[in-house]
Amino acid sequence: MEIKRVPVSIYAEMTPNPKVMKFVSNKLLLQSDSAEFRNIDEAKPSPLATKLFHFPFVKEVFISGNYIALAKFDIVEWDDVAQEVRVFITEFLQDGGIAVDEEQLTPIQEEKAVQGSGPALNPEDLGEVEARIVDILEEYIKPAVAQDGGNIAFMAYKDKIVEVQLQGACSGCPSSTMTLKNGILSILQKMLPTLVDDVVAVNG
Repeated sequence: MEIKRVPVSIYAEMTPNPKVMKFVSNKLLLQSDSAEFRNIDEAKPSPLATKLFHFPFVKEVFISGNYIALAKFDIVEWDDVAQEVRVFITEFLQDGGIAVDEEQLTPIQEEKAVQGSGPALNPEDLGEVEARIVDILEEYIKPAVAQDGGNIAFMAYKDKIVEVQLQGACSGCPSSTMTLKNGILSILQKMLPTLVDDVVAVNG
């Protein structure tokens, strides 16, 4: 019996960040949480990101689950290039191209953690409050942020202040401060009364 390949379909979606467009695939691109590439050198584990950096307007590539969030330089408008990028991604995946080689990804992520862009989080090292914060972020906040083409990672908790890292469309988004203060902070304060005074983004 011949196995039919499911055709790849990609659609483009605006995010709250005008510099970032989200391209959603009907197939999973990445098993692990997410991968962020800020330049072509960082993109070595991702054949797709490497190719995308050949577009002169692509500034950063963020891949998570079944979508790619692209940040652009101000030299073009999305209206002029989104269709071209959508077709390119569709054809790349349709031809069997790999979005991310996850085996190559791990050493880079471990390296980043060691270099101090954030603690490598071991659930066993977390205190009770930290573990609760991570659970709340995972269950209530990450899905909403992913809808907008972004991701959020817990970094630290000290003196009643939660530090998070914003990735993808959330990084540098004009409305991310509002999201932090109105959305994330209010959820954490509601679920952990008296334990959280503020949420700050530590973007390295």
